[in-house]
Amino acid sequence: MFNKTDATTAPTPAPARPERSTPSGKSSVLGADLKITGEITSAGNIEVLGDVDGTITAHGLLVGAEGKVTGIVTAETVEVKGRLDGKVASKTFSLRSTAAVAADVTYAAIVIESGATIEGRFTLKKA
Repeated sequence: MFNKTDATTAPTPAPARPERSTPSGKSSVLGADLKITGEITSAGNIEVLGDVDGTITAHGLLVGAEGKVTGIVTAETVEVKGRLDGKVASKTFSLRSTAAVAADVTYAAIVIESGATIEGRFTLKKA
């Protein structure tokens, strides 16, 4: 676990994860082992790999293939690969082939891949 190393050898840093363009330049990942109940707010992007029950407000939201969100979502961009139930307000709403959505969605642009399952009301946001 502990190693004796030469003091002149500096450890090499891990490669940085590419970040999506956001106003704050920040991203947060909620891991697969997390279950969160409550309100989440971020000026950057949020990636949900676990289970969230509550309200999410962010610049961007990505629900991973194993992720589940239940509640109210407000974000510029929403991309769903897993499960999303509730109410969504976004400019761009993308459902990938593995997505399962049961929600009332307000959007300006929408992408639905073949294989995605959707149920609910989809309303085009007026300009």
